[in-house]
Amino acid sequence: MGAQWKAKHKDLAANARGRLFGKLSKDLIIAARHGADPSANSRLRLVIEQARKASMPKDTVERAIRKGAGLTGETVHFEHLLYEGFAPHHVPVMVECVTDNVHRAASEMRVLFRKGHLGSSGSVAWEFDHLGLIEAEPAAAGADPEAAAIEAGAQDVEPAHDGITLFLTDPADLDLVSRALPAQGFTVLSARLGYKAKNPIDPASLTTEQLEEVEAFLAALDAHEDVQHVFAGLGS
Repeated sequence: MGAQWKAKHKDLAANARGRLFGKLSKDLIIAARHGADPSANSRLRLVIEQARKASMPKDTVERAIRKGAGLTGETVHFEHLLYEGFAPHHVPVMVECVTDNVHRAASEMRVLFRKGHLGSSGSVAWEFDHLGLIEAEPAAAGADPEAAAIEAGAQDVEPAHDGITLFLTDPADLDLVSRALPAQGFTVLSARLGYKAKNPIDPASLTTEQLEEVEAFLAALDAHEDVQHVFAGLGS
């Protein structure tokens, strides 16, 4: 499943796209707090590129940037929250949330984790590495992921899904590597900080019913309006 859990069964395209745009808008607003100029704000530049890849309307992108930079007169207070715990059958999970209501988010996360186990800070994080995660695809036939990783300064590389390669970086090198990959024959699809399980659980060790329980639990987390990213310690 890669570093970030992704639902196997998507809802109707319109609903899935709406959730994606909502998450990207939050990322844009938060990134724009440090300036509305992407040339001087690497985090904003990365999110804008993700929004472009997702075909997010340009006016929606610009509106979110202006809101985050305080150019609309609106007051926006988003908090970053990180929840740690376990899905059913002891699958470790890290959940990144962005919310305008910390108490509501905490209450609803407790409800969602009833079928698993919500841990305290640090109880699960040690099972993950905090890394820069870059998904990229070859721009031309013959592009070598390992050679590209070395030249661009990535720490490691591994296949993700559908011909996409996952480049792993030191958190501080995320922007540098994402900007270097196109010269090495790769088109960057997404670039973000995230978590990768050190010893993911092999899905083959679970029964079909157990795996379905884990998938349903992760899907419920991912569908929550405050959840930005779900990272699960489950192998592909």
